[in-house]
Amino acid sequence: MVRWEPGARERLQAAALDLYAAKGFEETTVAEIALAAGLTERTFFRHFADKREVLFARQEDFQSGFVEHIASGEVEGPPLAIVAAAVIAGAAFFRDDRLPYSRHRQGVVDSHPELRERELLKMAALAGAIAQALRDRGIAEPAATLAAESGVTVFRVAFAQWLTPGSTRSLADVEREIFQALQSLTAAASLTR
Repeated sequence: MVRWEPGARERLQAAALDLYAAKGFEETTVAEIALAAGLTERTFFRHFADKREVLFARQEDFQSGFVEHIASGEVEGPPLAIVAAAVIAGAAFFRDDRLPYSRHRQGVVDSHPELRERELLKMAALAGAIAQALRDRGIAEPAATLAAESGVTVFRVAFAQWLTPGSTRSLADVEREIFQALQSLTAAASLTR
């Protein structure tokens, strides 16, 4: 087995994703993932805590992109405008050339309850981190939490639309459109008072 070849982490991720799609998440073992990647189980565990984390690696990087944008103070204004700017800037994490991988990954996540649960936990952690970043900027509750949760909802809706087969727009463009839809909804709600 090739053990020290570069790109072990990426090979493990690709092998896991393919096996999860073919066999199912529950039925796939770490040993099978390592073997398919031409590596050892020990190497697998050097990179990932368990077989779920193969699909959720770089969560800290993903989350920090949003939080750092908010913390930078680059955007001033209402809390939702600050969050919108952070969410749109965070789209850079999902390059267009990674769209096929993202579609494949999301299909696997959507097919397995345990992975869907892990994805929801990731989104909850993101909302909590965004809310904390807003509070750190002096934005009080409930505005910080409302803006954070709304931003994560926009991200999730936009991400699902970006993954739609045939979609050609960038994630940032889709996010802008969804934020505009949210703005229209909130404006309409204020008119019904």
